[in-house]
Amino acid sequence: MAIEDILMFDETVFQNINAFNPDYMPANYNFRDSQMEGMAMSIRPAMRGGRPTNSVVLGSCATGKTTAVKKVFELVERNSDKVICCYINCQLHTTRFGIFSQIHKKIFGHQPPETGVPFSRVYEKVIKHLVSEDKALIVALDDVDYLFQSQNANKVFYDILRAYEEFPGVRTGIFAILSDLEFRYALDKNVNTVFIPQDIVFQPYTYTEIFSILSDRAKAGFFPNVISDEVLEEIAMHTLEVGDLRVGIDLLRVCGNIAEANASKTIKLEYVEEAIAKQGSINLTNIISSLSDVERTLLQVIVDSDEVYTSGELSKQFKEQAGVSYATFNRTLEKLEFLRLVDTNFTGKGVRGNSREIILRFSREDFEKAGL
Repeated sequence: MAIEDILMFDETVFQNINAFNPDYMPANYNFRDSQMEGMAMSIRPAMRGGRPTNSVVLGSCATGKTTAVKKVFELVERNSDKVICCYINCQLHTTRFGIFSQIHKKIFGHQPPETGVPFSRVYEKVIKHLVSEDKALIVALDDVDYLFQSQNANKVFYDILRAYEEFPGVRTGIFAILSDLEFRYALDKNVNTVFIPQDIVFQPYTYTEIFSILSDRAKAGFFPNVISDEVLEEIAMHTLEVGDLRVGIDLLRVCGNIAEANASKTIKLEYVEEAIAKQGSINLTNIISSLSDVERTLLQVIVDSDEVYTSGELSKQFKEQAGVSYATFNRTLEKLEFLRLVDTNFTGKGVRGNSREIILRFSREDFEKAGL
């Protein structure tokens, strides 16, 4: 098809292309009932005049944590005017002022001025409103590890959880959403004494669950008979291997675009392989752009090496170059493995046989093209 034909062609396989957007909220949200019940139990005391229970919403990427929290918050606010639920993406808001600006916006419908207003005034206005209206506040801090990277986590947790010391009667709680089990131990002692969360764990989706979710999303996004079960099975299997449901949902969208570019009313199996190739380079670029300076430095050390590092050799090289502790090295390496940028294989050598080989999952050229 010519470019003009692609732009103007009035037939489409998409019934609702927004169904494949990252922020799309599905009407049917399955396989997370027990986790949502756990969240509801944490919030229930606040609906009865008590304090909410703090929670850690824990699970790997794309296991439904964010959607589940938003669904529960929606249900709470629909059934009670005694609880204010505020969801905050900590990738976008990493400062005390930024966090409380979002809370201010949730309560009053607008953000405070970015300049000329001290944090203390915004903070006091928010907390005094909660006390005067006798409302509880629950703040969901998504990707809360970004607050630790910006070294603002302890201050933000303290501001929210110990507000009752200065404003008696205020009721506040935190849902910390993340994938790192060790994060809470980085909190100061005076924060840990009031945080004391319950864990709500999101296990990775099984193949059957992935297929069901993708099938529901395809029904919402495509017209009938556009995609077959055979194609969905192929996409579901790739999604399981990658371990990220968002990849599968985005593959549906890309396959639909390829079908339209080929003037096809159905998505063919051959389009899946083409979509995976297109998607891979884009995802790698997005992942690398999200890395912290320390994570980029470690990845660069691995990429620049002509040999396969063991964990001991890499730790020594990285500590010399970045001046960090072994604990920081270990956490950073685990993050790179979690993001599927590297693999680690135990060699059976070293202290207690814990030495690992570090293997890149992509070529040096792929990393360079992706902006490393």
